[in-house]
Amino acid sequence: MKMIKIAIFGDIHGNLPALETVLNDIEVRGIKQKYCLGDLVDFAPWGNEVIDKIKKLNISCIMGNHDERIGRDLPIIPIARHSEIETEARFIAINHSKKTITADNKQFLAELPFHIKLNYIIGQKHWNIQLVHASIDSNTNYIYESEDDEIFNAMFTESKADIIFMGHTHLSYIKQIEDKWAVNTGSVGRSREENRLASYAILTLTEEKLETEIIQLTYPIDKVVEAIENSEIPNYYAHFLLNKA
Repeated sequence: MKMIKIAIFGDIHGNLPALETVLNDIEVRGIKQKYCLGDLVDFAPWGNEVIDKIKKLNISCIMGNHDERIGRDLPIIPIARHSEIETEARFIAINHSKKTITADNKQFLAELPFHIKLNYIIGQKHWNIQLVHASIDSNTNYIYESEDDEIFNAMFTESKADIIFMGHTHLSYIKQIEDKWAVNTGSVGRSREENRLASYAILTLTEEKLETEIIQLTYPIDKVVEAIENSEIPNYYAHFLLNKA
């Protein structure tokens, strides 16, 4: 039986050790098709290295909100739900990226596509797959698993997709609505889940069906914590990875 496997990941946020762990797992599994949902930069000190890795491996990537802000030099807007401590840390961390990301890498971020629509054919079956960072028309909307089905159905209608992959919330889930699926791949480098593991999704396609699973991996968080503490990035983000912020 013909089968295609695809790996989808995103929200790396400058965390090179986490990205390398995910890419190694994908390689061990023999998966050749890889797509990235964006947010390559901010909050860990390897923004350029992460971008260079994505470029070197020629991984198709879409533009996350952090990529857009750094690539197009957009202003930093405070987020109402953030505490005063996180707000201050966020401004410092993003300005650090604005200062350290190279001109070539900023151009790369600025030119990323907003979303990607895929069509895979197996036998007589066409599978339509929509990749977004946050939602169809925004890379800043937070679409949680608890949202009303109407929110997801509107996305299915607009995209005409069988399955939509998204990130941005850093919380993974697989949600089936009738014969459609909405999947959040979680975050490679800055998970908001209690376990703080590096998260990505695998999609398996056959002529008869599609299947999705979330993969979560341990990686050397202590190495990332130490690197943050030895950088100009606020220690808030080191404490966050340790689930202490």
